[in-house]
Amino acid sequence: MSKRKQRREALIYHAKPQPGKIKIVPTKPYATQRDLALAYSPGVAEPCLEIAKNKDNVYRYTAKGNLVAVISNGTAVLGLGDIGPEASKPVMEGKSLLFKIFADIDSMDIEVDTKDVDNFVDTVKRIAPTFGGINLEDIKAPEAFEIERRLKEELDIPVMHDDQHGTAIISAAALLNALELAQKKIEEVQIVISGAGAAAVSCTKLYKAFGAKAENIVMLDSKGVIRKDAKNLSASKLEFATDRKIDTLEEAMKGADVFIGLSIADIVSPEMLKSMAKNPIVFAMANPDPEIKYNLAVKTRKDIIMATGRSDHPNQVNNVLGFPFIFRGALDVRATTINEEMKMAAVKALAELTREPVPEQVNIAYGETRLTFGTDYIIPKPFDQRLIAEIPPAVAKAAMDSGVAKSPIEDWDRYREELLQRSGSDNKLVRLLHSRARVKPKRIVFAEADQIDVLKAAQIVYDESIAIPILLGNQEIIAELKNELEFDADVEIIDPKHPSSKESRTRYATKFWERRHRSGTTLYSAKIRMKERNYYGAMMVREGDADGMISGYSRAYPTVVKPIFQVIGRAANVKRVSTVNIMNTSRGPLFLADTSINIDPNAEEIAEIAQMTANVASTFGFDPVLALLSYANFGSSSHPHARKVREALRILHENNPDLVADGEIQIDFALNRELHQSQFPFSKLARKKVNTLIFPNLESANITYKLLKEFNGADSIGPIMVGLSKSVHILQLGASVDEMVNMTAVAVIDAQEREKRKKAKMANSEA
Repeated sequence: MSKRKQRREALIYHAKPQPGKIKIVPTKPYATQRDLALAYSPGVAEPCLEIAKNKDNVYRYTAKGNLVAVISNGTAVLGLGDIGPEASKPVMEGKSLLFKIFADIDSMDIEVDTKDVDNFVDTVKRIAPTFGGINLEDIKAPEAFEIERRLKEELDIPVMHDDQHGTAIISAAALLNALELAQKKIEEVQIVISGAGAAAVSCTKLYKAFGAKAENIVMLDSKGVIRKDAKNLSASKLEFATDRKIDTLEEAMKGADVFIGLSIADIVSPEMLKSMAKNPIVFAMANPDPEIKYNLAVKTRKDIIMATGRSDHPNQVNNVLGFPFIFRGALDVRATTINEEMKMAAVKALAELTREPVPEQVNIAYGETRLTFGTDYIIPKPFDQRLIAEIPPAVAKAAMDSGVAKSPIEDWDRYREELLQRSGSDNKLVRLLHSRARVKPKRIVFAEADQIDVLKAAQIVYDESIAIPILLGNQEIIAELKNELEFDADVEIIDPKHPSSKESRTRYATKFWERRHRSGTTLYSAKIRMKERNYYGAMMVREGDADGMISGYSRAYPTVVKPIFQVIGRAANVKRVSTVNIMNTSRGPLFLADTSINIDPNAEEIAEIAQMTANVASTFGFDPVLALLSYANFGSSSHPHARKVREALRILHENNPDLVADGEIQIDFALNRELHQSQFPFSKLARKKVNTLIFPNLESANITYKLLKEFNGADSIGPIMVGLSKSVHILQLGASVDEMVNMTAVAVIDAQEREKRKKAKMANSEA
């Protein structure tokens, strides 16, 4: 993507459809006069009086306990420097967004127009009663140290400068694991720190807390090695000054075990790496470009253990692994501070989590890789759903043990369950899909590429490396639209009607006719059909000239389904093709089937649909828990509609006895665990969180998913075609650009899975 286009897209993203990235929404009913009377006057007087009696009641009656302020003066914005408070606001809004999506913490950004330490501290102190915690952000050193120190001393709520401590906590966890792999002890290793800003100072202090020796540490600033004999050193630099008579990074690197980079790009040479000790640990964390490029480093030293701040290489030191979960734990016990014990607990929890077996959902997010503790996996991935269940409890317990928790947790199992429930309200699944598709992008045909929204989707998947688009349609129109969108990538464009496509069109027509000449298809009619983009695109996939296809944006579903069925056909041993929609709801993803094809399936067909839908859930890393839905519960009706679902369950269990499924059951009992447990404790679904809903007919499934989408604001991914022999997926008429991008990721993952199964089958046959 060109810088010009990236700039335009970034500006549009922040400006449309409404300016900014966050907003405030009510958490209580407000529809009636009674609701408003309780919310404001006269009802609001009662909680006010209770808080006046006891200030701690503010946590009971207001949002303070789950509200963090992200505060900056814009003097040290990452990569941009001192740009001022107003210009820093988009960054602070972004931080607030991360608090919400990773830890369900409400956050408000506050930009303070002062560079004076006293004024800044005074401002924060005066607004502190509003908040349960303070996240300081992008404040330049050394003022940042003094501001944080004073606020921690003078406030009784958690305060943390994430630029300092976030990187320190994540990198410390990675360092502990890297040292274990390198078979070195932290108290013995020689450490070089490139950088002397807030993050570097905090990192070094935390490493010392874990046992690193001051005499083994060399820190450098922009002038070179910080030595004790230098003049006019600040207090923070003097603490890490060395007695060694060296001046340059090159000298410092000789024999060093660990390099920590928090400075600028490309300052470490291959020769410097070669001069380091055996099994060197290199954390090159300058962003966006590290102190030495990852590929160059691993090529130079085969025994290196390396981390960067980038997501496109192993071992990303990403602050999002820390700050949301640290504040979550601190807020949940009403900690009065974030102390060293809490930070060290977070480090240990992160390090220990990395050594545990990685859930399949995380493996799936990163493609074919099987993540295990080792040189390419020394720190958890941001997609790891265990983070919210492991880091906050460790932090909360450390707060309790160190005596700074005002509201101790008593039931830890219940607390972890509550934390997991908080993690269901964002779009992790979408990020997972895109991340997994990027691992091995596939060639995806866009059958309606002369529609501007379709072309926008193709542009996004190309720019984001989700897929390699193949554009079908009128070449002149596509060229004009590409120019309008500044889509200047050299991607394949095919017009099935154009003379240049005659050879391939004839080849596809002959293949199609050979398959269907006993179904009333003539060679002439086959040639005519190959001028239609859905026939042509499907034949590209069938013949291996593409890996997948999406279509349906501009045409009714039945019109697009027919050529797909004729060309692609069902997979082996599949009797009915069906569709699945994934709904991103506040309780997490729900897999719904069949939403688009089978009007009134019989019991055997429902069982097959259920099995294929369970396979979809498993493909995306979820353990399927199926509810076969009806208007009745467990034999309460003898009507044929209810009996059909009951019989489907019998067939499903007969073929798949280990599958967690039950029915027939009404949807409220399926989704409400407490209600289900109280009425039907005998059910296989009792105490389980249902994530897969199998409907008795097309009406109920289609209406439900569209109702969820329109009225509940649930994002929809689908309909995902299951049961076809190739990766082809049909959009709903008028699908949005985002929906098309998500469906492209699904098509890529589908193609990836088919390739894996084919390779496994070949390997088995050879064996």
